[in-house]
Amino acid sequence: MIPFEHYRQAADAVAQRFGKIPDTAIVLGSGIKSLADRLSGAKSISYRNIPNFPVTTNKNHEGRLYCGFLDGREILAFSGRCHFYEGYTFEQTAFYVRMLSLLGVKNLIITNAAGAVNSKFSVGDLMLISDHIKLCCESPVLGVHDERFGSRFFDMTSVYDIKLQQIAAQSAQKFNIDLKTGVYMFFAGPQYETPAEVRAARILGADAVGMSTVPEVISAAQVGIKVLGLSIITNMAAGMSDEPLSDEDVALQAQKALDKLCFLIADIIKSI
Repeated sequence: MIPFEHYRQAADAVAQRFGKIPDTAIVLGSGIKSLADRLSGAKSISYRNIPNFPVTTNKNHEGRLYCGFLDGREILAFSGRCHFYEGYTFEQTAFYVRMLSLLGVKNLIITNAAGAVNSKFSVGDLMLISDHIKLCCESPVLGVHDERFGSRFFDMTSVYDIKLQQIAAQSAQKFNIDLKTGVYMFFAGPQYETPAEVRAARILGADAVGMSTVPEVISAAQVGIKVLGLSIITNMAAGMSDEPLSDEDVALQAQKALDKLCFLIADIIKSI
């Protein structure tokens, strides 16, 4: 278990770097770093300079925290995240969420790159996450309970905030963006799923699969941060096309969908 003091030290370092902390944070997934470049008046800090903060080893994740303005609204933006497949625990991958709770952040927009399981989806689509599936036994809240981060047993019924989903849907309609809605299923990785695993995911009700997001969302549910989840569909999952899967192509497809994602997020944050 990570000591409370480690979270406090990280939060203090971020507060010292940025001063007043905005109430909304965004996590930028694989290949989505360019959104951070669109912030005006931005300050930043490397994850390596935040005490106790896990450092990503994925080349498509920059590993830097920004504070700046997106279309006039100040936000925090995490450019990159750590993953379970890098050898981190769920608690470590969700470290930043508890840090945000100590900084007073109320809203968290989590983005990721995902593979489509739903045959009605296409590469380049955006998917609003309505729920998730996690079959592995790992959890970011396992072990000794610290009541300063909320209840040990907490509800997961509406972990993806309904009001934020409605705001996202309205923003998508405004910009004529075809925003899909679906269930995201977590796989540990780093290998991509097999065709049989993809068929199983579809039977269980998943619309997309990926290797992130879920640990952070669970932690956010415990500390009471509202979550909006958005996936860029960067590939069709294994067995759904003849194309082999690669992380380079995932990053490329994420870049292609970035403009509409930025339009969508900029409008969403004006209403929350």
